[in-house]
Amino acid sequence: MSNERNKEDLHQFWEDRYLSNSTGWDLNGVTPVFEDIAKDLVKGKICILGCGRGYDALMFAQKGFEVTAVDFAPSAIESLKQLSKKTKNLNIVQQDIFSLKNKFEGYFDYILEQTCFCAINPKKRPEYARLVKSLLKKNGQLIGLWLPLDKQLEEGGPPYGTTVKEVKLYFGDNWLVEREEFSELSIDSRKNKEKLIIFKKIG
Repeated sequence: MSNERNKEDLHQFWEDRYLSNSTGWDLNGVTPVFEDIAKDLVKGKICILGCGRGYDALMFAQKGFEVTAVDFAPSAIESLKQLSKKTKNLNIVQQDIFSLKNKFEGYFDYILEQTCFCAINPKKRPEYARLVKSLLKKNGQLIGLWLPLDKQLEEGGPPYGTTVKEVKLYFGDNWLVEREEFSELSIDSRKNKEKLIIFKKIG
């Protein structure tokens, strides 16, 4: 892997986005698709990569999941800490997601993906795929809302565009697609621009 540092690799880049309120990915509440999915999941250990201000992390913890919420930006982490003062089952981690592997290898039943894959530099997507595989238990699930599907990679970012074909390329071997759909519960501004794909780790 190259040692070149990209702007997305630096926590200050993301902190500046929060401080300037340039957080277009922030729904200011729970993601409806994930809240619906949570009703059908067996309680277990879930990791939310790039959790932001942590609305989904809080929701899963309140439903009895053991949640590890990870983000790079201090302001995002502080917001989640303030929201979750009385919440149990919630481990809040301010850390680069790529440093998680050794500490949590084979630990999680679920990984939640929404705006992390599109936020990292595209050169690191193969590393992201390896990270997710290492963090999940066998038969664990990667529950993802993959976006933006209406943007070309060449347009730059973040967010950096992707395609369903590209996502499936990274999660092809040793993975099984368990569910795939354009959810009716996507927020209006993301309808048909994000796709729910749930992968199961089988190898």
